[in-house]
Formats: sequence, C-alpha cells, structure tokens
Amino acid sequence: MTVLVGYASEHGSTEGIARRIAARLRERGRTADVRPLFDAPGADGYEAVVLGSAVHGGAWLDEASGYVRANTDPLGRIPIWLFSVGLARVVGGWFERHSRDPEEIMELCRGHDLRDHRLLAGALRPQHLPLPGRVFYRLIGGRYGDFRDWEEIDAWADTIAADLSAAGASGAASV
Repeated sequence: MTVLVGYASEHGSTEGIARRIAARLRERGRTADVRPLFDAPGADGYEAVVLGSAVHGGAWLDEASGYVRANTDPLGRIPIWLFSVGLARVVGGWFERHSRDPEEIMELCRGHDLRDHRLLAGALRPQHLPLPGRVFYRLIGGRYGDFRDWEEIDAWADTIAADLSAAGASGAASV
C-alpha cells in the first residue's frame, strides 16, 4: 500500500513532521511517498493519504486546501488522516482550547473516510513573525523554539500504520 504523506509548510516545521510520519510508516512496513502538496500527484494514485499544513489565521495554507479541493473525488475513496501545525499548541491555554479544525478542510472532507485530525505544535523563531506579531506574541507570553513533540508524532504514525494493517492493507517499505 502506498501512502501519500503530503504537506504545506512555510518555514519547514510541517515538512519535518511529514517526513517523520513517512519514516515511521516505512519502519512499520508501509510504502510512504512524502511530497510537498504544491508538487504532489493526484490522490487517485494512492491507497491512503496523510495530509498536513501549517495553519495561519485558523486556515490551512492555500496549496494544501487547493490540493484537497482538486482531489475531492479520489479522496472520497481512500482513508484520510489530517494534521495541522500551528501556534495554538505552542501557546496553549485559551488558544488551544478555542482552536478548531480548519473549517474549509473539514467541510471538504465531510462524507469521506476521515480517520483523524490532529493539531500539532511546530517550531517558531522570531523571524517567522512580522514585528507587530512578535510584540503581540511576547505580550501573550509566547516563547520561541522547536515545540514539536516527536513522541506524540511517532505514536500517531504508529496508530495510522496499525489502522492500515487492521484494514488488511499490505505494503513493502521503501528506501
């Protein structure tokens, strides 16, 4: 079984998560094709997809939402896992409690075999924000660094691999 692990990343954090998920799926016997969504082939060539995007203003990046829109029909025939990478998990508190699934993406996936959506923390450096954003971020107690929880990401990828195996999917690891 070939799984597309597609991502839309602005500063590399989401890409790193996608690559980690693909590597973990390969360790679990899946064939995983990790691709940026602006360059990914259509979903009809895959038996499952894991799609992720950085979140800006509560929405996925245009290349990610565009991929889902362009592949609505083939995505309706295969299992889908989604992940969003944003500040809500980094800041925590009110921001995390009030973060929602990206509405447009969830609407596009309605009626599809959507297995899970995860909100994950990413990495944030001062240069990722414009000056006014940096000031606001510091005022709300934000800090900079790499907040990706690799244990959480690995465990989620293991869950995806187990779900694929339970469905009777077969596949060889790719190098």
